[in-house]
Amino acid sequence: MADFFVHQSAFVDDGAIIGADTKVWHFCHVMSGAIIGERCSLGQNVVVMNGTIIGNNVKIQNNVSIYEGVVLEDDVFCGPSMVFTNVINPRSAVSRKHEYRRTLVQRGASIGANATVVCGATLGRFCFVGAGAVVTKDVPDYALVTGVPARRTGWMCECGAKLRDEMMQLTCPECSRQYTQRGEKVALIEAGER
Repeated sequence: MADFFVHQSAFVDDGAIIGADTKVWHFCHVMSGAIIGERCSLGQNVVVMNGTIIGNNVKIQNNVSIYEGVVLEDDVFCGPSMVFTNVINPRSAVSRKHEYRRTLVQRGASIGANATVVCGATLGRFCFVGAGAVVTKDVPDYALVTGVPARRTGWMCECGAKLRDEMMQLTCPECSRQYTQRGEKVALIEAGER
């Protein structure tokens, strides 16, 4: 007996691997060769292609397709109707399956509703892609990116709040975590380092 939930309208192909306590909701399709971790939630109308890897505690909202070449690490959030691509220059009449580019979404990253992530990009740990943004290049850890094309407009805490810039360090107004910034790199100051 499976230790995960699949709605009766969803399809899970033989050869797909799904972790404990994961929920696959209405009209989803998980293809053979897909790997999905524990405690994940796939909202309505989610497609997970073969060759994809989804970590633990990942939330994928309605109408998202996870294409071959996409890797989602633990604790990633994919907002409703956000889009991944896997080919830079698609043409219906030209097969480019040998040109798929890898997209890596690192631990704790959040991608807002209707955002687009062009293949080949790496989204850093705990970064935040604003709703409707178009990501065409790598996003640093903790960065807030918005717009078309997406540009860094701030920094985000691990808890999801926008960080305040306070003289040589960044502080979370909600959980009080502190971060250092050196150029385009931000790092959490561990409790013992303060």
